[in-house]
Amino acid sequence: MKKSKAKQNKIVPYLMIIALVAVTTFLGGLIRGAIEPTNIVIFYLLIVVMTAVWWGRCPAIITSLLSVLAFDYFLVPPYLTFAVSDVQYVFTFIGLLAVGLVVSALASKTRQQAIEAREREEQTAILYRLSKDLAASDSLEAVQHTIRMNVGGIFDCRVAVFLPADHGITPGSFDSGFPVDEHENTIAAWVFGNGKPAGWGTDTLQAAKAHYLPLKTSQGVFGVLGVFFKNDKAGLDHGECNLLSALASQAAVAVQREKLTEISRQMELIRETEKLQTALLNSISHDLRTPLVTIMGALSSLLQDFPSIDAETRRELLETAYEESGHLNLLVGNLLDMTRVEAGALKIKTKPCELRDVIGASLHLLKNKLEKRDILIHIPRVLPDMLLDFTLMMRVFVNLIDNAMKYSAPETPIEITAKLLENKVRIEVKDKGFGIPEEDLARIFDKFYRAVKPRQITGTGLGLSICKGIVEAHGGQILAENNPDKGATLTVIFPLKI
Repeated sequence: MKKSKAKQNKIVPYLMIIALVAVTTFLGGLIRGAIEPTNIVIFYLLIVVMTAVWWGRCPAIITSLLSVLAFDYFLVPPYLTFAVSDVQYVFTFIGLLAVGLVVSALASKTRQQAIEAREREEQTAILYRLSKDLAASDSLEAVQHTIRMNVGGIFDCRVAVFLPADHGITPGSFDSGFPVDEHENTIAAWVFGNGKPAGWGTDTLQAAKAHYLPLKTSQGVFGVLGVFFKNDKAGLDHGECNLLSALASQAAVAVQREKLTEISRQMELIRETEKLQTALLNSISHDLRTPLVTIMGALSSLLQDFPSIDAETRRELLETAYEESGHLNLLVGNLLDMTRVEAGALKIKTKPCELRDVIGASLHLLKNKLEKRDILIHIPRVLPDMLLDFTLMMRVFVNLIDNAMKYSAPETPIEITAKLLENKVRIEVKDKGFGIPEEDLARIFDKFYRAVKPRQITGTGLGLSICKGIVEAHGGQILAENNPDKGATLTVIFPLKI
């Protein structure tokens, strides 16, 4: 059906040529008595130019020949014969034919240039649209989808994008109906390995069902583009091959970009991991060594000088060892909690809890550190029970209160306030200490990050990060801000229902 239509389209111009020559000859016959026959030649030249512009060189040449014959037969005496009574008409015929041939050549060349210009404009628009869509694709999957949609829409075909894998090359993304089988995969692998087109429509591995092009840049081959035509298409013409090759080049650059971006992300992750490991080792080597040295020193004194040490001194050494072992236990607990948060293994078991009980249990764990510190608690008695993991939330408030103690003077109070806000509870732990530098507020909950302070304060920089992980696991949020007068406030906001 398509072939018959194409045949009809080729015949139509020649039928139109015959009609134009006939009409021009008829009009020339009407006016031949009023003007010289040689002046009618200009009308034939006009239809030669029109034919060249509309249909190209070959139809224009046919028009020139038909014009000479029609002019001689119908408009030059003796009429209705090809004989010529005046030799000047011979030169007219030759001039008409020569001018017609030259004009047809020039006009058809202009037409061809116009067609090529339109094709270049269309190709540029197509490549721009693909480039724009690829630039908006933020992942390798999105890039593959964009390639399939654009190439498939332009050529009305099924498209597949093959990408390298651990064992050869596999179709990373393909349209329904694309022939994905062992034979086609083998040809795609050959294209990937050799960096040359192959398959249907080429001189290499012609038995393939699809046409394959390498996604190749100056840095190498990053994949293979496969196109499959379901209709009876005989092959790709020169223009289609060039356009498909240009599209493959654009696609290759996009795939390369995403591959390099992924490598960059992995390298950045490795650098961050190494940075965290270094920070952890440095922190552990210092913060764990300090209580260990104190404990070992106290116990060593007890073992070596036990008979000569009085009861009060022994008690002080034991209390020191016990206090430092508690500090060591807190550090190790923070490290274990951070490991669980990072691994996504933090599981909460909620039950109705009274906030006063959680705060009270947290203060009890810190009783040896609190000494004579004033703790001001403001919790409304009408505050409803909250769904919390008691143990984990106790860990949160231990860290928050311990943090407030570290960064404020011993003689200043710590204030714990709870407020009911519609369906949320806002809990604030406020100190009267140094406050948080403005440049540190945004990073105060990052792992191993510690704000710069006017004095040396021990710690791993994990406490607030752990608090953030636990609070968010409860569906809440944690905030830090400086007080208008002095010190800082750490705020925890919990929904009443999780």
